[in-house]
Amino acid sequence: MASLWVVLGSALGGLARYWLGAWVAAWTGPSFPWGTLLINVLGSFVIGLFAAALGERGLFSDALGHNGQFLDFVDLRAFVMVGLCGGFTTFSSFSLQSLELLQAGRTGPALGYVGGSVLACLLAVWGGWVLGRA
Repeated sequence: MASLWVVLGSALGGLARYWLGAWVAAWTGPSFPWGTLLINVLGSFVIGLFAAALGERGLFSDALGHNGQFLDFVDLRAFVMVGLCGGFTTFSSFSLQSLELLQAGRTGPALGYVGGSVLACLLAVWGGWVLGRA
């Protein structure tokens, strides 16, 4: 059953990535991959939130039980963390866009994008983790 949740989550995450990326690109223009950066930060936050919230002493540990629930923790983890976040986040796009910035001679923006992405995503996953443990 977990595989089915991964497939569903991946489809929804990919669709959300497509829509949000297109919306941000239309809003900010094509000169910098703001959409990919935003998507990776949001995905990092969500995966941190669910990793902590579904863990021992997490936000969901008392609120949800395994008996009679629509999703148990294994299915919810598969749906959100593997499927939704896996389909939503865009590390391969991030890598390609970083290379394209470098190839275009835009070393400063490329380094800013790489450094900013890593820092923002680490802060986001930590923020999600902290919230999930609250």
